[in-house]
Amino acid sequence: MPKMAPLVITDDAGNDTHNFLPNALSGGVATFAEPNSVPIAANRMTVSKTSTQNGKHKVQVKLTMPIVQDAVLAGVTRKTVVRTAYADLTFSFDQTSEEAERKHIRRLLAFALSNLSPVSEATDQLTPFY
Repeated sequence: MPKMAPLVITDDAGNDTHNFLPNALSGGVATFAEPNSVPIAANRMTVSKTSTQNGKHKVQVKLTMPIVQDAVLAGVTRKTVVRTAYADLTFSFDQTSEEAERKHIRRLLAFALSNLSPVSEATDQLTPFY
C-alpha cells in the first residue's frame, strides 16, 4: 500500500475541492478525514487492500459525507447529522492480473462515473435505466 499522504480531490468541473488528511491506519485500513470545525461533519475516506485465501486481491474505497445542520432542542443549538451520503467501491483482481489490467478497469470505471456517461443520471438524478 502506498504511504499515507494528503489526498486532494476535485470534481471534474474543478468547482469543489476536498482535502483529506491522513487520520489513522489500523488493521490495514487507511482513513483520511477532511478537517472540519465540527468533528461529526468531517468527510471521511477509507482505503484498504486485502487478499483472500484463494489469492484474490481486493481493494476497497469508501467515502462518507455527512450533512450537518443546527438543531434546537430545549433552547440549545447543537450540530446534528441529518443525513449521510455513502460510496462503496470494491475492486477484485485475480492473483495473475497484470498492473495494466487493473489500471484499465479503474480508468473505465472513472469514465463510467463521469458526467459523460448515463450512469451519472442514475446517481445524480436517481433515475433508473429503462
